[in-house]
Order: sequence, then C-alpha cells, then structure tokens
Amino acid sequence: MCSFQRENTKFVKIPRFFFSILLIVGFLTIVRSELPDQTTMFAINEEIGVPGWGVNSSDYCNWRGIVCSSNQTVEVLDLSSRWLRGNVTLISDLKALKWLDLSNNYFSGPIPTVFGSLAELEFLDLSTNKFVGSIPIEFGKLQNLKALNLSYNILVGGIPDELAALVELQDFQVSGNKLNGSIPKWVGNLTNLRVFAAYENDLGGEIPDSLGSVSELKLLNLHSNSLDGSIPEGLFAKGKLEFLVLTQNRLTGTIPELIGSCDNLSSIRVGNNNLIGSIPKSVGNITSLTYFEANNNNLSGEIVVEFARCSNLTLLNLASNGFTGIIPPELGQLSNLQELIVSENSLFGDIPESILRNRNLNKLDLSNNKFNGTIPADLCNTSRLQFLLLSQNSMRGEIPHEIGNCVKLLDLQLATNYLTGTIPPDIGRLKNLQISLNLSFNHLHGPLPPELGKLDKLVSLDVSNNRLSGAIPSALKGMLSLIEVNFSNNLFTGPIPAFVPFQKSLNSSFSGNKALCGQPLSSSCDNGDDQDNYTHKISYRIVLAVIGSGLAVFISVAVVVLLFMMREKQENSAKDIGIVDDSATSKPLITAGNIFVENFRQAIDFDAVVKATFKDTNKLSSGTFSTVYKATMPSGIILLVRSLKSVDKTIIHHQNKMIRELERLGRLNHDHLMRPLGFVIYEDVALLLHEYMSNGTLFQLLHENTKKPEYEPDWPTRLSIAIGIAEGLAFLHSVAVIHLDISSGNILLDANMSPRVAEIEISKLLDPSRGTASISAVAGSFGYIPPEYAYTMQVTAPGNVYSYGVILLEILTTHLPVEEAFGEGADLVKWVQSAPMRGETPEQILDARLSTVSFAWRKEMLAALKVALQCTDTTPAKRPKMKKVIEMLQEVKEK
Repeated sequence: MCSFQRENTKFVKIPRFFFSILLIVGFLTIVRSELPDQTTMFAINEEIGVPGWGVNSSDYCNWRGIVCSSNQTVEVLDLSSRWLRGNVTLISDLKALKWLDLSNNYFSGPIPTVFGSLAELEFLDLSTNKFVGSIPIEFGKLQNLKALNLSYNILVGGIPDELAALVELQDFQVSGNKLNGSIPKWVGNLTNLRVFAAYENDLGGEIPDSLGSVSELKLLNLHSNSLDGSIPEGLFAKGKLEFLVLTQNRLTGTIPELIGSCDNLSSIRVGNNNLIGSIPKSVGNITSLTYFEANNNNLSGEIVVEFARCSNLTLLNLASNGFTGIIPPELGQLSNLQELIVSENSLFGDIPESILRNRNLNKLDLSNNKFNGTIPADLCNTSRLQFLLLSQNSMRGEIPHEIGNCVKLLDLQLATNYLTGTIPPDIGRLKNLQISLNLSFNHLHGPLPPELGKLDKLVSLDVSNNRLSGAIPSALKGMLSLIEVNFSNNLFTGPIPAFVPFQKSLNSSFSGNKALCGQPLSSSCDNGDDQDNYTHKISYRIVLAVIGSGLAVFISVAVVVLLFMMREKQENSAKDIGIVDDSATSKPLITAGNIFVENFRQAIDFDAVVKATFKDTNKLSSGTFSTVYKATMPSGIILLVRSLKSVDKTIIHHQNKMIRELERLGRLNHDHLMRPLGFVIYEDVALLLHEYMSNGTLFQLLHENTKKPEYEPDWPTRLSIAIGIAEGLAFLHSVAVIHLDISSGNILLDANMSPRVAEIEISKLLDPSRGTASISAVAGSFGYIPPEYAYTMQVTAPGNVYSYGVILLEILTTHLPVEEAFGEGADLVKWVQSAPMRGETPEQILDARLSTVSFAWRKEMLAALKVALQCTDTTPAKRPKMKKVIEMLQEVKEK
C-alpha cells in the first residue's frame, strides 16, 4: 500500500513537470509571435551597424526609420543618407516590407536578387550608392511596386524585359548609370507611369512612341544619352506632360506641332541635338511654360511671336541655330523673362527696347548675329541685368554714357562691332563688373578713361584692335583682381605702368603699339631707371612684408609654446604637491556643442572629445589652420577631431556666426566631402567633428607609404582617387563654396580608398567676420597656391583648379609639390613644365613604378598628365572647370 502511494505520487509529479515546460514554451511562442522580425532586425543591425539602433531600446519598432504594423512586422525601412555600407541581403527576410529606402549610402556589390521576393513591396529606392552589375530580372516579381529608383549607381546592361510585369509602376528612375541598349517599348505600356527618368546613361535607339500616348506620363528626362530618331508625337497625345528633358542626344526631325496640347508643360529642353524645322506656333498655347531650351540644333525660320503668350516664361534659349529675322518686340510682354539667349544665329535689326524695359531681365545674349542698330541709351532700365553680351554683330554708333546705370553688370562684351567714339568714363561706375570687359575689334578712339581703375573686381580687360591713344593710365593699378589684359594694336604711347598683372602678361598683350615701351615689351623706355627703382621698391616692400609676416607668426607660435610650457610646468608642480586632481582639470567648461547628423547623437560624448585632444598620442597631424586628433568615444565610434587655430579670440567674438556657418556646411552631402558631423566649443577653442578615415591622407599614401617595401603601385586606385577629389570640388563650386587650402594633406581616404576633401570649414571659420573671397589671412599650403593669388589676393574657382592640378601631378609623379631637386625657386609645376628643356620625355616624368607596369597604365597616365597641365595653366581663364576635369578624367578611365 505504501509502495503504491509512492508510485502514485511519482506518477502525479510527472505531468506537472511537463505542464510547466508547456507553459514556458507557450509563453515564448506568444512573445515570438508578437515580435516576428526581431531576429532579422538585430541581424541587419549587426551586419551594417546603423548608428542609434538598439542604443536605448530593444523594441525595433521604435528605432529611427522603422514603421511597424499592428502585429509588429516591419512595413517601412528607411535607411537613407546614413553613410552606411555592408551586406543588405538580410533585408529580404522582412516579408511584410512595403517601403525600402537605402538611398544615399555606400552600399556596393550586385543588387541582391532576393529583393525580388519582397512580394508586398510598393516603394524601392536604392539610388546614390555603389551597386554594380545589372538590374535584377527578379524585380519583375514585385507586382505591387509603384516606385523604383536605381539612379546613380554603376549599373550596366539594358533595362530587363521582365520589368514589363510591373503594371502598377508609377515612378521609374534609372539615371546616372552605364545602361545601354534601347528603351523598351513596354515602358510606354505601363498605364500608371507618371515619371520616367533615365538620363546620363548610354541608351540608344528611338524613344518609344507609346510613351505618353498610353501612360499618365508627367515627367520624361532622357538627357545625355545616345538616342536617335525623332521626338514622337505620342509623348503629347494625352496632354499631361509637365517636364520634357531630351538634351544632349542625337535626335533628328522637327519639334511636333502637338506639343501645344500640353497645357501644363512647364519645361521643354531639347538642346544639343540635330533637330530641324521651325518652332511650332502652337507653343503659344502652353500657358504654364517656364523654360524653353532648344540651343545647339539646326532649327530655322523666325522666332515665333507666339512665345509672347507664354506669360510665365523665365528662360528662352535658342542659341546656335539658324534663326533669321528680328526679335519680336512682343517678347517685351514677358514680364517674368530672366534670360534671353539667341547667340550664334542670323538675327538682325535693333535691340528691342520693349525687352530692355523688363525689370526681371538678368541675361541678354545677342552675340554672333547680324544686329545692326545702336546700343539704346536706356539700356539699363532693368536694374537686374548682369550679363550683356553683344559681341560679333554689326552694332554702330557710340557706347552710351548711360551704360553706367547698369550697376549690377558682371560681364560686358561689346567686341567685334563697328562702335565709334570714346570709351565713356561712366563704365568706371560698374563696380560689380567681374568676369569681363571686352571692347576689342571696334573703332573706338581717344584715351583710356582713368576711371576704369575703379573696377577692382574685374578679371579680364580687352580693348585691343581699336584706335585708342595716349598713355595707359597708372590709375588702372586699382584693378586689383585683374588677371588677363590685352591692349594690343592701338596707338598707345609711353611706358607701361609698373603693375604686376601687366608685367606678367604676354608680350602680345601690348604689341602693335609703336610708341609703347617697358615690360613686358622688349623695348625699354628712357626713364627706365625710374621704373626699375619703382620695381625694386615694390620688391623690397614685398620682401619686408613676407619677413614681417614670418616674424609675426614666429613670435605668435613662440608665445603660445611658452605659455603652454608654463602651464604644463605649473600643473606638474601642482601635481607633485598633491593639489591638482586629474579628473577635475581634464573636464573644461563646454560652452556650446551640437551634432548635425541624427545617427551620431547618441554615440558622441562631448567630454570624451575634449579629453582626446589633451593627449599627444592622439595627435594625427598639424596643418596650416588646424591640428587633427583621433578620438574614441565610449560607444566605440572613432572620430576625427579638428582643433581650429583661432586668432584674437575669434571663436568667442563670432561664435553665433561660426555655428550658423557650421550648420550650413553640415547640410552639404556628397560622397567626396568631409562635412562636419558637429562641433564642440570650450573657452576659445573650437573642435570640429568628422568621421574617422582609416587610410589617412593622400599625402601619406603618396609620400610616406610608398617608402615601405610592401607598397605595390596601383594606378587604377590613384586615378579613382583623382576623379573622386574632382567630384568633391565640383560639388563645392556648384554650391558657391571656394576651398582655401587644397592639398594632398587635406584629402582623406576612407576604408575603401575613396577620397574626402577636408577642411571645407575654413572658408569662413578661421575668421567668420571676413568673407570667403579674401586671402589676406589665409595663404593655403606652399606649393599649391596659384601664381595669381600673389597679386589678386582673391580666392577663386580657377585657383582651386590650379591646386587640384598640383595634386594630380603628385599622383602621377609621386613627387612633393616642392623639392630641393627641382632647383631654386622651382616647384612641381615648373619642374614638369620645364621637362622638354631638360631633354626629358613625358614618360620620364611619371612614376616609373606605375608607368612601366603595363602599356595601358602608361597611356592613361600620359592622358591624365595633359589634364594636369591644363589645370595648372598660368592663365586662370584657360583652366578647365572642375566639371570638365571630371569628364576628361572619366574619358581617361574608359579608354
């Protein structure tokens, strides 16, 4: 009996044990069902490391960029503009995903084909990354997809026919890749399609006529491809098109008359093609038209008066065609017109005064036509005119004195006409004139007005091939920004004023004036001694100024070092007697600080940033304007911290202005820029925070790492770096930022050897009270400074191009910008330019460790050398723009 009871008791305990297990398993099952994507989300975070994810919460539905459904499945994943890289294949496990945005990151490799399994996906944006390969045919399975953006990657091949199954597609963008083949006809059969952008590829063939006739197309952008055939009328059949951009293709035929049926069409851009015929009069029906560009075609006939009915028109560009007749006076009714560009046609007659009465007119370009009237006296009733380009016409009469009313003019070109009379002194009132004053090849006579010396922003002055006489006024030395001059083939007499821009000009700039003498002409003047004395005085003053500046810098540095040593000595003494507590002294009072990038806010500790700059072991480099430190945060993130070298407590006096400037720069987003992540200010010290670049600087790569035996020369990597730097500078110029200190030491390299242009902040931060144009306090790095800065004291975009050219020469030769081997007074540019005089071939200039690896490398390097020589031309106007530099280097890469 007792035995039975024991057995019975044992029998009862067994089900209770299993019941407990079942409860636990059930509970875990319930938890797991509530968080279905938890494992995947943590795995994704571990793979690509999204800053801020999981820091304060394990609930992934509360992470930034995540939207979940009611049952905790992820429906929206927005990781755009996070500076991320890594494998994104795991995202395909989020089966309920409807919205996936990975744009503006550094993801690379082929696009994961498994994304085609995300059956619920409606929005997919992979643009502005580094994805390679072809467009996955598996995307054809995304039956619910409404928006697909694959722009600005490195995709090749054609647009796969499998995507024809995406019947719900409304927005389709594949621009900025290397796609070829033709545009599939099925694209026009997507009945819901509203946006189709495939510009900047290598697509050929004809534009499908079905585009627009079947779909709901509102935007079509196909510029910069190799498309041929005519502009299909079907584009305008439904009348819903709003933006049409077909520039830079090989299109033929005429502009369809049916274009006038699109009432909402605001932008028509068909320039740089081979179009013929006249502009259809139906263009007057497009009441919403804002931009009309048809330049560089073979269009003919007259400029249709119907344009006057397009009341919203702000830009009309018909340049480089075969238009004849006059400019319709009715165009003066276009009160919103800002730019009228009709250069290089066969137009004649007077300049319509009705157009000049337009107060919004900013640019008037009538150059290279047959206009034969006079320049109207009331030319500048419009207060906004900045560009007046009338060169190469048959304009007669005198330059009106009223031209002085054009106070906002930046560029005035009246060359190659039949203008007579004298140069009105009123031109001296055009204080904003900056780009050019060109009066050459006319019949002007009399003296040069001394008032021209007031044009202190002017870069180029050309009065050649006239009948001007008398002395060149010494007052022209007030033209402080002057770089290009041409006084040739006139009747000037006497000595050329001792002025650096004059003396650095070519002999031909003053030739053809029999009674003119002095430098740079070979003929000397009778009062040459006085001129020499003046030159010596100028040189003496320059030497004194340089010595004085150097002495001031030396004294300042010595004082700072002395104060630092005294402070260190006091602190050490205090420590010896037990007064100073390290923990207290290492935490100064932080007066201001901010993090601009949301992802980094939780991961950056201001106190840790400041402490890192107190340790010499963290110091990475010391440049012209800052000292750079490495700072490891408690979160594990590594930062690059730049400590600004402030003068006269600038940071205290202009703190608010500095912060505004930093915030502006923090919004600049480009793959090849080191934009600030944030800042910290304590006492009179400003610390700028950046991403840490694991591969150091380009200077280190070229001039330090190359000395290591294990270094293997790699030309493709160097070329890729050169192109990246050019892209970064081109972007800066596009947003009107001029860099003050371009050098290989200010180019940082990330883990993928991709370059980042650094120290963009010094444009104003060194002294925010000054603008970016003056370099009175900023000189740049020795060896990179363009020659014209010595006398213009103005930082310019062409000056940036010169500095870039020096970097490109460094990349090609592995020489420093300044070396003793170049000889006294010579730098890298002069050493390269003088190679023929030394009997050296271009091949001998190049780094032999690269140029001898293969014929293909040597060929590319020689082509890049030509680009570098163009960039370092002594005449700023002859240097290419950074955008052109990119094109030339891309051609080098593709050959």
